[in-house]
Amino acid sequence: QVQLAESGGGLVQAGGSLRLSCAASGRTFSSYARGWFRQAPGKEREVVADIDWSGGSTYYADSVKGRFTISRDNAKSTVYLQMNSLKPEDTAVYYCAAGRRVGMVDYWGQGTQVTVSS
Repeated sequence: QVQLAESGGGLVQAGGSLRLSCAASGRTFSSYARGWFRQAPGKEREVVADIDWSGGSTYYADSVKGRFTISRDNAKSTVYLQMNSLKPEDTAVYYCAAGRRVGMVDYWGQGTQVTVSS
């Protein structure tokens, strides 16, 4: 059974940092692109960042460039999202995803809540 399990969400004050992790199990994901999405109340799910299978190519939404960093450890089947200088508008449920290539999602995690207080 394929599972993507997020962790690291929580409540933080504006300007603070959080590090999200997403551990994959049930199959080999080393050749898969990985990504992070978020969905705020009343809004559509949006891509935050993604990374190709090698870690050599990354993408960031304009709203998080310079503040968030995506990385992966294929030996641990884990992808990370380091979030710095958090803003209240970053408040959302954050989902990790895996796909056969960048831009494709074959698997979703259950999501982890990130709340940034002003």
